[in-house]
Amino acid sequence: MSGMVDLVEFELNGERYAMDIHLAREIVEMMPITPIPRAPSYITGVINLRGEITSIINVNNLLRITQNDDVENKKIIVLMSDAAGGSNVGIIVDDVHSVIQVSEDDIEQMGDGITSDISTFVKGIIKVGANGDGNRQNLVIWIDMVRVLRDLVNQQIG
Repeated sequence: MSGMVDLVEFELNGERYAMDIHLAREIVEMMPITPIPRAPSYITGVINLRGEITSIINVNNLLRITQNDDVENKKIIVLMSDAAGGSNVGIIVDDVHSVIQVSEDDIEQMGDGITSDISTFVKGIIKVGANGDGNRQNLVIWIDMVRVLRDLVNQQIG
C-alpha cells in the first residue's frame, strides 16, 4: 500500500499546480500590494497582513509562466515562515482549487530527459481524475516550493 500526500492545488494561467500543504500557513484574498523600488521582477511588493509585513512573490515570473492579467479572483498563499527561511512570504496565484490528498501511486517523477533546471523545481506530475470511464485524466504539476525559495536566496547571496 502506498502513502498519501496532502497538497494545495492552485492555478496559474489556466494550468493546475500543487505544493505541499504543510508549507501553506493560510490563503487570503488579493489585497493592495505596496511596490518596493528596485526590487527584482518576481517581487510584487509587500502587504500588511494583520500587523505583519509580508513580501509578495509573483510566482508566474519566478517560474517563467505567462501571466493572465484577466483573472479576477487571485489569491495569496501565505507560506509558513520556516519554508521561506524565516521570512514572511506569500505567493500570488490565479486561484486556489482545493486541498487534495494524492496517492503516491498517482505521482510520476520527472525523467532525466527534461532539462535539469525544470526537474529541480518539480517534485512530480500528479495524475488526477478518472482513468477508465472515458473522462480525460488531468495532470497537476507538483512544485517544490522550498527549493524554489532556497534557489532565490542563493541567487541573492551569490
